[in-house]
Amino acid sequence: MNTLDSRLSGSPAAVELAWNEGEDAHRALWRADLHGAAPKRIQAADDTIKADEAYRLISQGTALLWRGDFHNARQLLKALATRVERRQKRKPQETEPAPAERFHQHRLQLSQRAQILNRLLIPLQADLAIPLRRAPDVSQACAAAFTPLGDAELIPLRALQGYIGAWEWQKKGVEVAGLAERIHVPHGVYSPIRGEYLPLLMQAPLPAHTQLAFDIGTGSGVLTALLLQRGVPRVVATDINPRALQAAQENLARLHYTDRVELLARDLFPEGKADLIVCNPPWLPAKPTSQIEQAVYDPGHRMLQGFLAKVTAHLQPGGEVWLLMSDLAEHLGLREPEWLRQTIHAAGLTVIEKRDTQPVHGKAQNTDDPLYAARSKETTSLWRLAPLAP
Repeated sequence: MNTLDSRLSGSPAAVELAWNEGEDAHRALWRADLHGAAPKRIQAADDTIKADEAYRLISQGTALLWRGDFHNARQLLKALATRVERRQKRKPQETEPAPAERFHQHRLQLSQRAQILNRLLIPLQADLAIPLRRAPDVSQACAAAFTPLGDAELIPLRALQGYIGAWEWQKKGVEVAGLAERIHVPHGVYSPIRGEYLPLLMQAPLPAHTQLAFDIGTGSGVLTALLLQRGVPRVVATDINPRALQAAQENLARLHYTDRVELLARDLFPEGKADLIVCNPPWLPAKPTSQIEQAVYDPGHRMLQGFLAKVTAHLQPGGEVWLLMSDLAEHLGLREPEWLRQTIHAAGLTVIEKRDTQPVHGKAQNTDDPLYAARSKETTSLWRLAPLAP
């Protein structure tokens, strides 16, 4: 049976903006849930503004609403990014900062960069059309990223470019070894494009006589799909992100698995017990700053600790827990090397086996990446766990 829990519906958070352009008063909506705090000052700008003047105004807290040629807005955004990078260029330090300090500095710079670049705004009509010269048709990309508000709104150009890129990736999909169809992932849902850990799940021996598996935090549904491909008769998959559950439902339908899966909106576990419980939680104990980062950053390992603390109560006798985790947090100095093993043991679990793989994504080989020293040492592991003997 395939079900989608009724708690998925909800209205997006939006606030009304008001500003003047000459003698004319204007109003539009702003998506605080996606774009953060609403701009306090808005000033119209067009092709006549110089990049230095735009950067000065934005740095002082004024958001620029673009009224000129769309492609010129893109050029201005690039020029603003260049100025931000120039200002943030690292100065030589007498001593190399500790990994954790380097990580927090990097995150702060990313946040500051986003605050500046997100102040170049684009008008969006109620029908999701952009009323600017040479503007592309972004209606499908926007509709795929968020629910239309039915009114005019303002949107950061930087965010709009992200929605367009996400839509292109969503249409293309991600090829996953072992699956007959690509996995398609919308904006706001973690994509398995970095999937070096997926073969670990395909190769690990299933518990004997597995009839039911739980996939906790299913995201795109890729782990559920792989378990079903391996012959697990039935999977119950949970997630708290409505977009993730919708994406998982669509991906599993394309693979003709809907009669063997149940999708539920849950913080962690569904009711009952399973022979196998799989979880790929956020790997880094830090605060997310955007919707998509919630799949990567988890303050204090809240989800991981909640999962481990309660998982044995949902496990059938002879069952196993499969935990997919990266050790990047350890190399960044955000977690002690033995913390995960100690937390596993404190939860009443023992390690049956640990299968490792190395990252293959570009940042692991990019020596210019600020976090290269940590990324180059990263290992992703599948931990096979079982309850401690009484």
